[in-house]
Amino acid sequence: MLRIFSKKEKGASLVEYALLVALIALGSMAAMRLLSNNISGAFSQSGSILQDVSKAG
Repeated sequence: MLRIFSKKEKGASLVEYALLVALIALGSMAAMRLLSNNISGAFSQSGSILQDVSKAG
């Protein structure tokens, strides 16, 4: 009876890998959503600077 509970599993199962991938995907999506406004603002600012430079030249 004790041998059943003491049996050690080696390696991760497919379910564990799927959960890991899902958690990484959720974390990535949350980070992108949080940073999207900052990234959008940076590109807008860069675009404005490039337009000013092209008008001056």
